[in-house]
Amino acid sequence: MNRAEHYAYRVRWSVEDESYVGTVAEFPSLSWVARTSSEAFEGIRGLAEDTVEDMVASGEEPPLPIGERSYSGKFQVRVPPELHRRLAIEAAEQNVSLNRLAAVRLATRP
Repeated sequence: MNRAEHYAYRVRWSVEDESYVGTVAEFPSLSWVARTSSEAFEGIRGLAEDTVEDMVASGEEPPLPIGERSYSGKFQVRVPPELHRRLAIEAAEQNVSLNRLAAVRLATRP
């Protein structure tokens, strides 16, 4: 199995290119532009597969797919002191921890 099958692909419309653009999160420098979304997906997936094959052939370790990585559930975010204060007040008013408020906000982004 080629590891590229499990990578995180995205296809979006580009107004600038007037085409669909396929990308893969594990290789931010790769992209594929096509007239249809399915062509963009197939193009970026093929390019990622070729890239992984080239890396393996040259003795390099391809990136682990994001979906197969382990995460601790912790990360640190730096914000301006005034925003920290406003969020702490809001959390207190809602009777929840600042961590809970931030987690809910991140999970319910528009």
